[in-house]
Amino acid sequence: MTDELFMRRALDLAALGQGTTRPNPMVGCVVVGPAGTIIGEGYHQQYGGPHAEVNALASVEDQDLLRQSRVFVTLEPCSHHGKTPPCADLLIAKGVPEVVVCNDDPNPLVSGRGLNKLRAAGIKVSTGLLATEGRALNKRFFTMQEKKRPYVVLKWAESADGFLAGPHFQPVQISGPQAGLLTHKWRTEEAAILVGTRTALHDNPRLNAREWPGPQPVRITLDKNLSLPPSHHLFDGSQPTLVYTHRHRDARPNLDFITLPPDIAAAPDVLPAVLADLHARGLESVLVEGGPTVVGALLASDLWDEMRVFRSPRRLERGIAAPRVGLRSWRTAENVGEDKLFWFENH
Repeated sequence: MTDELFMRRALDLAALGQGTTRPNPMVGCVVVGPAGTIIGEGYHQQYGGPHAEVNALASVEDQDLLRQSRVFVTLEPCSHHGKTPPCADLLIAKGVPEVVVCNDDPNPLVSGRGLNKLRAAGIKVSTGLLATEGRALNKRFFTMQEKKRPYVVLKWAESADGFLAGPHFQPVQISGPQAGLLTHKWRTEEAAILVGTRTALHDNPRLNAREWPGPQPVRITLDKNLSLPPSHHLFDGSQPTLVYTHRHRDARPNLDFITLPPDIAAAPDVLPAVLADLHARGLESVLVEGGPTVVGALLASDLWDEMRVFRSPRRLERGIAAPRVGLRSWRTAENVGEDKLFWFENH
């Protein structure tokens, strides 16, 4: 067993917390005993619950071994009192002699303080082991902390000839059932889902995850003039929903109306304001299933992190054109049923 393998195990454990720890990061922890084998492990399972270090240290049967053990953790141990006590203090109290960390924590409440506290107590600390993999795992968390906005995933389905809807935004089933199932899985993985006014009006989407188990996203739409019919699914109160508008309307259960300043009217100005508000609300990621106006504005403003495009073999001949992106620049391409999924990253 090598240090890299121990950290990979910690990263695998951390990933088990996907969807349940947000807006906190996913964190895994492995305790390696004096014989060089794993004697304890744990991960952050639930927002507000014990952190990974707490669970990992508690799992060690012989607590005396901790004074001769090495602890591998995917993110810098916290040093402040939040919903739980500082993990750095716990590691010090247990007499752990060495801590190996994957990523420093960019959160200003931590940001080196945890590492400094450990070092001041005489604990050997090293950082950066598998740091690239750690950042990829917690890309939503790092984006929230460093860019002060949610992690933005653009998603749409387009026909073989480049259309995403029929004429006059007439809804058309473009992608196949496997793509639909995967989309519902993605909805459970992001904190929120956003569509523009036209998509909300013409498609009347539910924007929930009906075909995959997991947490439901917060629904978001832009409705500057409150023109959407109140009978639409977005207003059914079945899950938290935010409507960004220029007109005032009182909130209802699971439905909030956020009034935008009157000088913010065009999509290129509205969307940064919306993302800033979502950041303030602690929503760490948003899946954008909007039409060409919303997606085009985010592309033009460079306010996106991933793009997932289903290309169907079906042809529409005419309709609403999909955003134009160079399909040579994909990160990966794979078959999803009868469709082709192109996956892009914004570097």
